[in-house]
Amino acid sequence: MIEQVLDEVSTVTDAAVAEIVACDELATLDAVVSRHRSKKSGLGAIKSRLGSLDQVEDRKRAGAAVNEAYTRIEQAVEERRAVLADAAINATIDAEAMDLTEHRRPSTRGHLHLVTQAWERLEDVFVGLGFTVAEGPEVETDWHNFEALNMSEGHPARGEFDTLFVDHVPPGGTPGATLLRTHTSPVQIRTMLTSEPPIYVIAPGRVFRRDTPDATHMPVFHQIEGLVIDRGISMADLAGTIEAFTKEFFGAGFTSRLRPSYFPFTEPSAEFDIRRPDGSWLELGGCGMVHPEVLRAGGIDPEEWSGFAFGFGIDRMAVMRHQVADIRDMYSNDIRFIEQF
Repeated sequence: MIEQVLDEVSTVTDAAVAEIVACDELATLDAVVSRHRSKKSGLGAIKSRLGSLDQVEDRKRAGAAVNEAYTRIEQAVEERRAVLADAAINATIDAEAMDLTEHRRPSTRGHLHLVTQAWERLEDVFVGLGFTVAEGPEVETDWHNFEALNMSEGHPARGEFDTLFVDHVPPGGTPGATLLRTHTSPVQIRTMLTSEPPIYVIAPGRVFRRDTPDATHMPVFHQIEGLVIDRGISMADLAGTIEAFTKEFFGAGFTSRLRPSYFPFTEPSAEFDIRRPDGSWLELGGCGMVHPEVLRAGGIDPEEWSGFAFGFGIDRMAVMRHQVADIRDMYSNDIRFIEQF
């Protein structure tokens, strides 16, 4: 089956590149690019099916092939765009050869938001490592957001979350038990309840807390969670995954470490840091072995299966990558800031 998937990736990529090369106008090229970047494109459809592959190694090979395909398509787009842009400028010059008083600034092209860039880059890296992407609702139940994650009512860890509750009461639900999710961890519970192990997923998404905006905090921000459930999973597997991610996302000059910590949904728990080429360490996120009670809440027998989980902020990754001094600048819509990226 993996060979069939790889052949399909190659065929779809060849067709996309051929269509890009055939574009004779920038507007046509933009339309073609938009279509091939969408989740409904040929590669998008293949990416969404990677989770159906039985073997982890097959998912890694297929994920790497999809990443290479996107890189090849992007390269073809940039090359064709440069050719068409030159042609458009030359056509304008020829058409206005006698108009010596007019200067027309070439039109500029928009680009993805900083957070979206980081989000898609993170997805690509983890898909290349054999993970699939999972999603869940932003309006959650108290059970999925807290109780199933080993934070029962009155648990002191709940005090760390400034939760925003909503008035909606689902059928059979309890008033006051519906909220805007405070983290993406509820997706882990929903995945365990609907999928049989082994499970290798990441869950990026938007989360909400009652925070006052400042240079490092926003009431609406973005996180990415990772969850692995399989037989014989240990802290060594977690450390190896974090290290592989660190080198793939930041570069070969970076490395990682784990420091003991505490989270109610993992045991043992750790914070993970990255070491930059200058030798300085930077805290990135939290991780640990999935707590047996969380496995049970997800309908998984902890005597047979074990797993690890990790999570960190996508906004923070964008801030670090581009050395943004104030996170609020990313949402101010100031064109002077946006044009820099």
